[in-house]
Amino acid sequence: MRVTRAAATVVAAAITLTTGACGGDDSGPGVIEKATEAKTLAIGVIPDQPGLSLKTDDTYVGFDVEIGKIVAKGLGVDPADIQWRDTSLPDRERAIKEGAVDLVVSAYTINEARKKEVRFAGPYYVAGQDLLVKNDSTLSGPEDLDGKVVCSNAGSTSARRIRSQYPKVRLQQYDSDYRCLTDLESGAVDAMSTDDVVLLGYSMRPQYAGKFKLVGKTFSEEPYGIGMRKKDRAGCERINQILLAAARDGSYQAAWAATLGRNGNSVPTLDAGRMSHCSA
Repeated sequence: MRVTRAAATVVAAAITLTTGACGGDDSGPGVIEKATEAKTLAIGVIPDQPGLSLKTDDTYVGFDVEIGKIVAKGLGVDPADIQWRDTSLPDRERAIKEGAVDLVVSAYTINEARKKEVRFAGPYYVAGQDLLVKNDSTLSGPEDLDGKVVCSNAGSTSARRIRSQYPKVRLQQYDSDYRCLTDLESGAVDAMSTDDVVLLGYSMRPQYAGKFKLVGKTFSEEPYGIGMRKKDRAGCERINQILLAAARDGSYQAAWAATLGRNGNSVPTLDAGRMSHCSA
């Protein structure tokens, strides 16, 4: 019998309260069990990343959002029954471990430090760190950044890379990309640095048309994964199967075309050979 949306919400709330009360001990159901029993999933997204996940009123749109819908549907959850949860960059591991979310799909780079805390399905996309600058900027790559003011999101791998690899940069960190964009537009900073696909989403916004450009010289590799509880290997493996099926049936490509591919940007390739993190 199908569980109604209202009933699913009550069940999900009870599960969240139970797991949250455990003090972040990685307890609670895995995503397969949660989806089967409650017919809902709580998915964490960054609410202010155009092209990836942008919240307007109570509606979320973007490539990460579409990936979340694909995964939920593959687990037997109607996308209309997803509980979208606003998640900040520094709080993603905590949100997963405390049970505030079942999954995080939020330009979430898979790295060794994070793999000690949570488990990752994917990657479903591989980005690269780049620079967004004003259209009249002469910056051509990270080698030109000495003495420049660069803005990045606090707690991100992008900010840490700038600090460690380009120590002569004057790094400005905010908890919101939009604060970086405001400073870039005013000239308070010389560049904004994060993953190229994130910057692409901002450059596609109507209010920034003709103002900014991507330098187009990436200096990292950022495999985006879907985060979940560390113990949930079965859920991780199932999500990888769902992603690969989506690439075969065209729904992955359709998700890209409806979001970041609207300006003709090439569809990324989903590489099954890189999906080895479930066993980590």
